[in-house]
Amino acid sequence: MHISSNTSEFILGIDVGTSGIRAVVVEKKGLSSSTIQFSTTVDMPFPNRKGSQSEQDPTIWLMTLEKLFSQLQAFDNLSRVTKLVLDATSSTVLLCNLNGEAYSPALMYDDKRALQQADIIKQVGPENSGAHGASSTLSKVLWLETYLPDTLTQFNRRSYCICHQIDFLNHFLTGTINVTDENNALKLGYDSVHQNWPNWVKKLVSSPLPRVVAPGTELAKIRPGLAEKYNFNPNLTVYTGTTDSIAAFLASGANQIGDAVTSLGSTLAIKLLSDRPVFAPRYGIYSHHLKGQWLIGGASNAGGAVLLSHFSLDTLIKLLPQINIDTPTDLHYYPLLSSGERFPIADAELKPKLTPRPNSDTKFLQAMIEGLVEVEALGFQRLSELGAPEVKRIFTAGGGLKNTVWMAIRRQYLTAEIEPAKNTEAAFGVTQLLS
Repeated sequence: MHISSNTSEFILGIDVGTSGIRAVVVEKKGLSSSTIQFSTTVDMPFPNRKGSQSEQDPTIWLMTLEKLFSQLQAFDNLSRVTKLVLDATSSTVLLCNLNGEAYSPALMYDDKRALQQADIIKQVGPENSGAHGASSTLSKVLWLETYLPDTLTQFNRRSYCICHQIDFLNHFLTGTINVTDENNALKLGYDSVHQNWPNWVKKLVSSPLPRVVAPGTELAKIRPGLAEKYNFNPNLTVYTGTTDSIAAFLASGANQIGDAVTSLGSTLAIKLLSDRPVFAPRYGIYSHHLKGQWLIGGASNAGGAVLLSHFSLDTLIKLLPQINIDTPTDLHYYPLLSSGERFPIADAELKPKLTPRPNSDTKFLQAMIEGLVEVEALGFQRLSELGAPEVKRIFTAGGGLKNTVWMAIRRQYLTAEIEPAKNTEAAFGVTQLLS
């Protein structure tokens, strides 16, 4: 839909995380101007964890979402909001009946119990599929179908369906079932290049596979009962969303081929906007189809957690101003917490390189930060070798933004333009799907 320069519309973006749900109302004027007019957050109970297993009761999501809707009543222009779009945690999944009621607990994004199912997928799935690994959506679905027979044998194959976290919530909002977006579908085995479900996935799964549409596709109007209960515009339309990490990318301001986002938290993650996909599972690299382009991503095990394993936060704050970035250490560290790396080096046995250690704590910290920059540079080099476009701009997100030394060394070492992300909120970013 064309938006004239004089048109103003209000969009509600909701980010569904592991520990909370956040909403922002964005006013969009013209083709590019988006400003946040209201925001609110509701905490959610943490998932149950036991070893490699992590699950949540999906009814908690609904309770939390309704509490969020109650808090939205404080926004004076709520009746002017005409579009609603969600992002949610990738690879969090459950089985539902065709009324959208949960048959199973939700296995969370980091659940790794489905080891046997991952082995089955490894034997039949192509190497470039996003469905590999015990934490993939497909592995979890196969586990649910195997280990919940007492529930599922009461129903025939067509009486239940696969619900990603976002699908479950979209059903609650609209009544639409068994539809998902292609970003969430990637780890279920969807082939975004050929835009279909591969035959090998169809043979593995007993559940009917969801219909897949592009992120930002009109789904349905909000249920009349919800509109009446929470004073929403009765014509409020719900759109398909995306994953939380892609929503965060969209928030950054990156929008051109060659734009990238580097996020430094506990680990270092890179995403690069491309005109062509790159799949290299041995490096943990996959590509999401997004608005006619491709978002290539890879994540290193190196990151800020390594710094905090050697220094307290207070000590880091004291040491950082003492670092002289004009005198590099030339120690070329590879700062890992433990052995094993996937991207940009694929080596399950790669050992951390944090020696020789200088006598000075300041120099030691500087060498680790330099190492993080070298890992990032190697990451972009690896993507280029695999066919990705040259990086031109790097938007920066995550806690690393507060590390002025890391930012300064990157500007010295990396050839691309470096700037902070314009916004880091996924709830804002997901609204950009509707531009």
